[in-house]
Amino acid sequence: MIDRAGLATFLRRRREALQPDDVGLPRGQRRRTSGLRREEVAALCHMSTDYYARIERERGPQPSAQMIASIAQGLHLSLDERDHLFRLAGHHPPTRGAASSHVGPGLLRILDRLDDTPAEIVTELGETLRQTPMGVALTGDTTRFTGPERSLGYRWFTDPAARALYPPEDHDLLSRRYTAGLRGIVTLRGPDSRAAHLADLLLPLSAEFRALWETHDVNVRPLDLKRLVHPEVGALELNCQTLLDPDQSHLLLVYTAVPGSESHEKLQLLSVLGRAG
Repeated sequence: MIDRAGLATFLRRRREALQPDDVGLPRGQRRRTSGLRREEVAALCHMSTDYYARIERERGPQPSAQMIASIAQGLHLSLDERDHLFRLAGHHPPTRGAASSHVGPGLLRILDRLDDTPAEIVTELGETLRQTPMGVALTGDTTRFTGPERSLGYRWFTDPAARALYPPEDHDLLSRRYTAGLRGIVTLRGPDSRAAHLADLLLPLSAEFRALWETHDVNVRPLDLKRLVHPEVGALELNCQTLLDPDQSHLLLVYTAVPGSESHEKLQLLSVLGRAG
């Protein structure tokens, strides 16, 4: 059962505890509130200000689990806070760990400060959860996919468009890497896991995947540089730095180029093109 008073109070307290800098928003001038405004939280949660305000005022219908998940993410809640919010709203908390799509506040705080850098947060299955604006400019909006297509590894073997961003000479190695990575996750998570389900889907769909799956390879080293072929700025050679959230098995990927290099200049051009777009 929903605890309207408890839900409203908890949301107000969490909103008041956050500052614009905490969530990647400009501070602006003449702020009268001690924390975030309702309209700022609503925008972060991808809902109308009126809808969010009604929850804080103990009005309206019971928020759906999807809405509560959006609020938990928008307010940068920890897992314990997220679970508490779900219970206040009368819902069972979602699962934790690798199957969870709730990004921890630590990774979000870092991502919020990387607006001018290509970066993304992904699951262990290569599902993009968040991207910076430069991340979208570099690889496109990869959060838009649904179902198994959310996984880059799945798209790699089922959608030719997924390979267009990578030079053809790297395709064989990337195919081996995605297959080996998925087999390692299946072994780690077990036969009833989402990773195992993904493999079961791919086996009848891709002869290339089937052949690589039969090698049982789990040790394919990545390239020292990530090479991309962007449709507007051309070839790029980027370093990819990775930060792991061990509680959720989420990865923050940050792409950089050597200062003064041609790829660095192309990233700067891409930043200008992204702002113009």
